[in-house]
Amino acid sequence: MVEYRIDRRSGVSTYLQIVQQTKHALRLGLLVPGDQLPTARAVVEATAINPNTVLKAYRELEREGLVEGRRGMGTFVTRSLGSAQQPDAGPLRDELKEWGERARASGMDRDDVAALLTSVLEEIFEGEQT
Repeated sequence: MVEYRIDRRSGVSTYLQIVQQTKHALRLGLLVPGDQLPTARAVVEATAINPNTVLKAYRELEREGLVEGRRGMGTFVTRSLGSAQQPDAGPLRDELKEWGERARASGMDRDDVAALLTSVLEEIFEGEQT
């Protein structure tokens, strides 16, 4: 099950953070079809956000065809975002983690690392739609 972390200083709306975190979990295979998302009540208790915000995020995910709300049962994943053709990302993840640790040790903070990574990704995937 996914645990949502809300960053109130990010400038990204709370419901969108939930949508993005769910999509990341789907891409990484942490959530697969059939998995149940946390109940709105559980998310509210863990994050101290408004229940309507959680429901808005879940409606957006449902609109995109990623989840399905089942009355009285909860919200369930209906499809994945991971590619079946994707090679095992374990070694790449390990290398990226090492790089991130080196960046942090050099004095970069989270925002610095995110900005650098984003700029490199934009260079690599220039012209591609996300």
